[in-house]
Amino acid sequence: MKNTRKPGAHFKFDVLGEGRFALAGCFGFPTVAAILGLSKTYFEKEPVIRLDLSGVTQSDSAGLALLLEWTNWALHYQREIHFLEIPKQILDIARISEVEGLLHSAERTRANARTATA
Repeated sequence: MKNTRKPGAHFKFDVLGEGRFALAGCFGFPTVAAILGLSKTYFEKEPVIRLDLSGVTQSDSAGLALLLEWTNWALHYQREIHFLEIPKQILDIARISEVEGLLHSAERTRANARTATA
């Protein structure tokens, strides 16, 4: 678990085990660089990542940019990433920016995995 405080913004990044993580607090411009740095260490050895965002209290387009960065990373390194409880503000920005579909592009279902290996 990592608690970070910056002037006016803080976040908490919990490692729950078995590829599960939880992010709480600010997920935006004041915190995304620190969150990205932690995620590189935390996500490195996980083939499947589940990130719960239900504890996020502040978010903006920088949070969306980081979700898209993680998605790109997962696709590039053949990992699977699931974002749970994406904040409404981020979903609204994604919808307006026409990138909402990309947020789930690094998820795989059993049926998709079977098709890919067939």
